[in-house]
Amino acid sequence: MQIKKFARNMVTTLLVSTSMLAISQQANANKRLEDLSEQNTNWVMQTKDYDASHYSNMYQINIQNVHNLKPVWSFSTGVLNGHEGGPLVVDGIMYVHSPFPNNIFAIDLNEPDKILWEYKPKQNPAARAVACCDVVNRGLAYAPGTKDYPPTIFQDQLDGHVVALNAKTGELIWKMENSDIAMGSTLTSAPFVAKDMVIVGSAGAELGVRGYATAYKIKDGSQVWRVYATGPDEDIGIGKGFNEDNPHYGQFGLGTKTWEDDAWKIGGGTNWGWYAYDSDLEMIYYGSGNPAPWNETMRPGDNKWTMTIWGRDVNTGKAKFGYQKTPHDEWDYAGVNYMGLSEQMVKGKMTKLLTHPDRNGLVYTLNRENGDLVNAFKIDDTVNWVKKVDLKTGLPIRDPEYSTHMDHEAKGICPSAMGYHNQGIESYDPVKKTFFMGTNHICMDWEPFMLPYRAGQFFVGATLNMYPGPKGTLGQVKAMDSVTGEFKWEVAEKFAVWGGTMATAGDLVFYGTLDGYIKALNSKNGEELWKFKLPSGVIGHPITYKHKGKQFVAIYYGVGGWPGVGLVFDLQDPTAGLGAVGAFKELAHYTQMGGGVMVFALD
Repeated sequence: MQIKKFARNMVTTLLVSTSMLAISQQANANKRLEDLSEQNTNWVMQTKDYDASHYSNMYQINIQNVHNLKPVWSFSTGVLNGHEGGPLVVDGIMYVHSPFPNNIFAIDLNEPDKILWEYKPKQNPAARAVACCDVVNRGLAYAPGTKDYPPTIFQDQLDGHVVALNAKTGELIWKMENSDIAMGSTLTSAPFVAKDMVIVGSAGAELGVRGYATAYKIKDGSQVWRVYATGPDEDIGIGKGFNEDNPHYGQFGLGTKTWEDDAWKIGGGTNWGWYAYDSDLEMIYYGSGNPAPWNETMRPGDNKWTMTIWGRDVNTGKAKFGYQKTPHDEWDYAGVNYMGLSEQMVKGKMTKLLTHPDRNGLVYTLNRENGDLVNAFKIDDTVNWVKKVDLKTGLPIRDPEYSTHMDHEAKGICPSAMGYHNQGIESYDPVKKTFFMGTNHICMDWEPFMLPYRAGQFFVGATLNMYPGPKGTLGQVKAMDSVTGEFKWEVAEKFAVWGGTMATAGDLVFYGTLDGYIKALNSKNGEELWKFKLPSGVIGHPITYKHKGKQFVAIYYGVGGWPGVGLVFDLQDPTAGLGAVGAFKELAHYTQMGGGVMVFALD
């Protein structure tokens, strides 16, 4: 009896130990990436850290000396299409990516004149034909090594594959098919690493693709979970407890009931934007995009859960909350944009917050533990499709004048389908408790038309004319308090500030412009302190890192993306490029194609 009892105890002890070891290893893998993100010698995520702060506490480069910033080295990727995202820096290596064909280069910072390794994938060129708005890619992801896998670089590829590469050698570890380009589903997003998983989005809502997010094991690429934006609750990851703190957002069965017949199957809601992660809550946050087609008359109903901010359990993908910002979207206000996490005082209580500047021209701040809406306000006072958001119901109060239904001539809608905020990564200064945003200032006229769905073909149903907003320019940079809605300053830009911002403890905000400048502003008042003309326009975001005790700033150049689609493909019809050609018709007079990275330091 004693022997049996001892054996049972040993088994129990071993099981507990094994379980604890597994938990410890998972936690360590997570913790290592967080630790790296806090080191000034590294920039290990597109978002800089899990909070997506895009903020560095370095101040070697500051408002007193930034005028002495000079280029110190550069690298051409040899690819001419738009370069979105930014490079990663890990342990003295810079990882540079390109748009399609999605080449990757590793550069030793001790010897930046030499390529350490390169990866040039062979992709199905048919992917180019179904990619919306240029063949961009928003960057790489990195996972530190464990006993189960080496340090790994991840990339989403335009033809729908996800690859994992050995970060030291560039050797292919695994490759998985995530999206089917025959259906119009491509991959343009940056992967996101959390725990021992890499999370991948989807693109192609303009072709009627039903959006989903998928988590794969870092070790071998096997699928952990997949959740959709539309359809039955089980597919979406909705279960008991969903939106229990905010039942007025909607709860069960709405992924099918808010669509006509089976329209949810071709209803869009892809997510090609950015993720944030709270490792204490073990929750990830991202947005699902626009419903398909754009023509709202063809899809009556709220079209849940497109246009939704999601808070999900990272382990299972199950949704804790979902807040739909623009029910029954009529303007292609795809809500996949930046999610910034902060902790600030709300009604006298320190609160975990999520702030999201949406394409619809509104900034939303939520309690990220339960989805409570803290505030929602206009990015710019020229937003006109909506009068305000009812903070009790969470619903936008619309102005019917700017509806786009079939028997209505909609003109002067602000913002345009490109949004007052698009794919840029923004920054948050935790000392100043201020977000810095690069924004668009573009309005539009909208003419809808009916069309049938055909798999793998564009499924939009609207002709757009876009033009500068009422303030006369196409872009702005703004500093804001996300809790009060106060804007501290704003600076006009001739073109959209597409790539986003980076803030530093040197009281600086860096960003790139479509006409090819990298600029530094005083983050206290918006005063321009420095700028440098790059070989091509910018649609990516700046980063900063320290190497051998010296602070560097790096940024991609390479005009393109949606705003540069007319320049890239030499389009002349102002309605081409889903309306972007007309809005950015002057861009070709200021810059031309070219792609690479340029690195700056003080003299």
